[in-house]
Amino acid sequence: MPSTASPTWDPDQYLRHSGHRARPFRDLLAQVPALPTAPAPRITDLGCGPGNVTLLLAERWPEAHITGYDNSPEMLRQAQALAGPTAGGGRLEFAGADAGAWAPGPGTYDLILSNATLQWVPGHVDRFPDWVAALRPGGVLAVQMPANFDAPSHALMRELCGSSRWRGRLDGVLRHADAVLEPTAYLELLTGLGCAADVWSTTYQHLLTGADPVLDWVKGTGLRPVLTALADDPEARDAFLGEYRDLLRVAYPAGAHGTVFPFRRLFAVARKGGAA
Repeated sequence: MPSTASPTWDPDQYLRHSGHRARPFRDLLAQVPALPTAPAPRITDLGCGPGNVTLLLAERWPEAHITGYDNSPEMLRQAQALAGPTAGGGRLEFAGADAGAWAPGPGTYDLILSNATLQWVPGHVDRFPDWVAALRPGGVLAVQMPANFDAPSHALMRELCGSSRWRGRLDGVLRHADAVLEPTAYLELLTGLGCAADVWSTTYQHLLTGADPVLDWVKGTGLRPVLTALADDPEARDAFLGEYRDLLRVAYPAGAHGTVFPFRRLFAVARKGGAA
């Protein structure tokens, strides 16, 4: 999960909501068309995290050579346990790299995919021309990103970080609300790069259970920069979490069956020189 702020990641915390987090990856994958190389396509997963959803690529293309990249040593340590030959004679590998700096190696790719990562990369659209250029004709660039930075979970986090109590410790730690562009911007860019592009957004209505489940969710993702910045001061960390927890309880009240957590995500699937 790359970030310019280089937060420390906790794979176990991230995977606590793995079912909900995997749903957008499955929905993205469902729209990826047949790849140009058969039977062994070359696939890259940028921001693979602990590798649990990268396995889904190997299930769909069991003969593929798949490489997952991440800049978190903690995530990669967990992912490495999944590396090795796949059922169809392909191979699954993991390596360290930041999505914002990753450059395609020699040769061409059939699929370059990035799931819930590029929101951490300022100016990520500037990388698209190189990635599309590295695709073979008919190859696919597939991207999914959270697009909920105006939601209470993120807006309250930014407001609290900018408050008089926390500004000195946390100013500039979080991403801005424009970390992800509007869908039309991605459609225009990818079409201009010679791709047939399909861009859409979906708002998932996650029903979370347990105590303070929205806080538990963001502790695995969006709150990581704050937790990293306060890691050397447990008392301050706990104080921040207490204030933020109280705000989230008001914004996301528990219901009879759990806590509803609306979550908007943006998707883009672009096929180079072919119909989407």
